[in-house]
Amino acid sequence: MKMDELLKDDDQPPDVGEVEEKPPSPWQDAPLSKWRDWRWQLSHRLRTVEDFAGVIHLTEEEIAGLSAPETFRVDVTPYFASLMAPDDPTCPIRRQVIPTGRELAPFDAELADSLGEDAHSPVPGLVHRYPDRVLMLVTTQCASYCRFCTRSRLVGDTQIMFNSASYDQQLAYIAETPEIRDVLISGGDPLTLPLAVLERLLRGLRAIPHVEVVRIGSRTPIFLPQRITPDLATMLARYHPLWMNLHINHPQEITPEVEIALARLANAGIPLGSQTVLLAGINDCPNVMMALVHKLVKNRVRPYYLYQCDMVHGAGHFRTPVSKGLEIMEALRGHTSGFAVPTFVIDAPEGGGKVPILPNYLLSMSERKVVVRNYEGYITAYTQPTAYAPHDPATCAYCQAQRGTEDRGGQEGIAGLLAGRARQVAPEGWRATHARPIRRSTAPFIVRRGPEDLGILQDAVLETRETKEA
Repeated sequence: MKMDELLKDDDQPPDVGEVEEKPPSPWQDAPLSKWRDWRWQLSHRLRTVEDFAGVIHLTEEEIAGLSAPETFRVDVTPYFASLMAPDDPTCPIRRQVIPTGRELAPFDAELADSLGEDAHSPVPGLVHRYPDRVLMLVTTQCASYCRFCTRSRLVGDTQIMFNSASYDQQLAYIAETPEIRDVLISGGDPLTLPLAVLERLLRGLRAIPHVEVVRIGSRTPIFLPQRITPDLATMLARYHPLWMNLHINHPQEITPEVEIALARLANAGIPLGSQTVLLAGINDCPNVMMALVHKLVKNRVRPYYLYQCDMVHGAGHFRTPVSKGLEIMEALRGHTSGFAVPTFVIDAPEGGGKVPILPNYLLSMSERKVVVRNYEGYITAYTQPTAYAPHDPATCAYCQAQRGTEDRGGQEGIAGLLAGRARQVAPEGWRATHARPIRRSTAPFIVRRGPEDLGILQDAVLETRETKEA
C-alpha cells in the first residue's frame, strides 16, 4: 500500500480533548487540528540528519547512522520525535528510532530472517509455523521504524508491496486449512492501512467458519496515537472476538495521547496485550520494567511477552544476556500482581518458536514430595497425593474428539509423548547415526524383540542403507 493511498482514508482524527493546547516545538506554528491528524503526522515524518537536527542535538554516532547508505529505513512521526530528550543521546525514546554507527557493525550469529519465517511461508506473506495458527503479513509499512526490527529484511521496503491478489491468496490458504483457528494480522503495521482495506481483511477472515480468533499486532497506538479514531474503533468492534497485541518498551511511551488511544480500543471491547523487547540501555532494569508493567495494567493492557532481542542484523548493540531477563523476572514475580508479570521468552532462531525462560522455582521432586522455593527464597516441601486416579483419555469426550487429529507432522513434541501418541522425538538422522550392522552371533543366548522394536530396527537399517547409497 503506497503512502498516497494511505492518506486518502476519510475517517476523522480523534477528539483528544485538552491533551495539548498547541503542538510542541518545533511544530508550534502548525495548526493543532493538523497535529492531531494521523495523515498529517505520516506525511511530515522525520528521516534525515537535517530533519532531526531541528529537534535534537545529534551526536557524531547518530549522524553516522543517519548518513550511512542502504541501511534500514528511518521514519519517525513528529509526535514520537517530540518525546525525545534533545540533549540526552541515552534517551530511551530516541535510542529506539534513531540509528547509530553501532547499527552497522555485524555480530556473531546474526541472521537476516532470524525467526525462519520465510521457510514456513506456504503463500506470499503468510507464515504457518504452529499447527493451529498463522501469521498474515499485510503491509511492509509502519508509522515509525524500530531499529531492532525482526523483519527489517522486509519492513520499510517500498519495493515489496502486498495487494488484493496477495490477500486473496492468504485468505484462500486459511479457508482451505481447517486446523487454523487463530490468525494474527501483522506486517509492517496493519493499523497504517486505510480503514476499508483493513475491514476487508477482517471481513474475509470472519467469513471462514473455522477461524475462531483474530489478532492484530501493532505499534501504531504508540508511534501514532492519532490514528486510533472513533471510526477505527467502531469498525474493529464489529469483528469480535478480536484481540490486539501492542509493542510497548518503556513507560515514557505511555503518554496522555497514548492513554486516550488505549482507552478507545479497550472501550471497544478489544483485549489488549503488550509485547516488550528487552533492550540494552533502554529497559534492561528491573525498576524500569516494574514501572512499565504497572503503567500498562493501569491502562488495561496485559503484559504478555518479554522478548529476548532477536539476532537480527543491526540489533547487536541492543542484545542483553539471558540472565538479565531472568533477573527482571525475579524482580517481578511476587513483587507485583501476577497478571502484571509477562512471560519471558526466546523466539528460537530459524523457526524454533517461542521458548519460555523462567527462574527455577522447582528444586527437587520425589513420588511423595515436591521441594519448591518462592520469590523470597523461602523453601518448602509440598506433599503429593497418594490416591490420585489418573485421567482416562478413553472416557474423556475432549480426548475422544481429538482422535484422528493427532498427526501434526511432528509438531506435538513433548505433549505427544506425555499423551502416549509417540515414544520418542528424534532429531533428523538420529536413527541412521545409531544403527549398527546386524551380525549373526554364536553366543549362547537369544535377544527377544517385540514387533515394534523390530519395526524401529528395520527402519534404522533402511535409513543407514539409503544414507550410504546417497
